Amino acid sequence: MPPRTALRRLLRWLGLLALAWVAVSWLFVLVLRFVPPWTSAVMMERQLSAWVHGEKDFHLRHRWVPWREVSPWVPLAMVAGEDQKFPFHHGFDFDQIQDAIDAADDGRRLRGASTISQQTAKNLFLWNGRSFIRKGLEAYFTVLLEATWPKRRILEVYMNIAELGDGIYGVGAASDTYFHVPPARLGPEQAARLAAVLPSPRRFHVDRPSAYVQRRVDWIEKQMERLGGPGYLDSERPPAHTGRR
Repeated sequence: MPPRTALRRLLRWLGLLALAWVAVSWLFVLVLRFVPPWTSAVMMERQLSAWVHGEKDFHLRHRWVPWREVSPWVPLAMVAGEDQKFPFHHGFDFDQIQDAIDAADDGRRLRGASTISQQTAKNLFLWNGRSFIRKGLEAYFTVLLEATWPKRRILEVYMNIAELGDGIYGVGAASDTYFHVPPARLGPEQAARLAAVLPSPRRFHVDRPSAYVQRRVDWIEKQMERLGGPGYLDSERPPAHTGRR
């Protein structure tokens, strides 16, 4: 077979594989718009790690709770603490990305710039890490989520799969473990405590908040009030200024 013909055939097969990948991944995302995910890639990664390292006392806790059965303070607290432009951006906060780049250039502490949409894509489909491959796939799935799901569905899935303690995933398991009440009964302070540990849920503790975590709780509560309460999630226009994470 002439080399040019072989190259065309290879490129054709690579193109077909790429189209198949896009079709299958998009179909998977479309199904999950309506079907609650029973687990996530990050949960499976943590469970596998526990098996590999012989963590016999490890117990993964997760319970799906639909939006209507969660206190409206919970999604607001997560938006206030993690991504205040969430109702208005299309998956990426380019201002936050630029701020993070500027901070790194100035030698300041590197801080995350991921939106809730990006974190949902990573938690649901990918693995922990900082490789360029993972970040590229994260961006790809973020675009699929934003194109296929309404904002409320993205936030509903996020608050159901976010890690809120070692082995504790989602607002259902966290509410049971820390507060012993249904998620619908969580108040603003309890919601802020859940959101406050999201930067590092295995280092920070909802039930034993450090001074730093308590400062974050206070800041998130103030941001929730400044944003105008749960109605902010249905706003049509962003506020003039948003608080920094």
